[in-house]
Amino acid sequence: MGTWDTGHFDNDTAADFADALDDAEPAEREALIRGVLTRTVDAAGYLTEAEEAVAAAALIGAQCPGGEPIDSPYGPESTMPVFPADLRTLADDALARIISDEAGPASNWVDPGDWKQWQTMLNRLRAVLAPTPPSLSLFDIEP
Repeated sequence: MGTWDTGHFDNDTAADFADALDDAEPAEREALIRGVLTRTVDAAGYLTEAEEAVAAAALIGAQCPGGEPIDSPYGPESTMPVFPADLRTLADDALARIISDEAGPASNWVDPGDWKQWQTMLNRLRAVLAPTPPSLSLFDIEP
């Protein structure tokens, strides 16, 4: 796999996933994203689709409050559908699996500084994907 930076789409696999999204019919794009995230969450052993799952999570995160737009030349050129709210949780779960798997995507970078930078980017993305907890009022707290 070719990796040239630590961004969401800065590797061959994620760039190929972006191309697949561009080639898909608009109505099929959500299913492609849901599929890669579900397979990553459910995977046993090596996470074979981790790079695609990161890219998918970034596309979902771009639609969340505080999310960063996808401005990578390697990301999809097509407009993505508005994703349902349940994909936020699925994307966060996939990222949690990826972050905990240092033998997977981390092995693609020789320099440990790159892994730390990538992990920081994933944690920022998880913070955007995390649903905002409902706020408590003083009337909701029992004495």
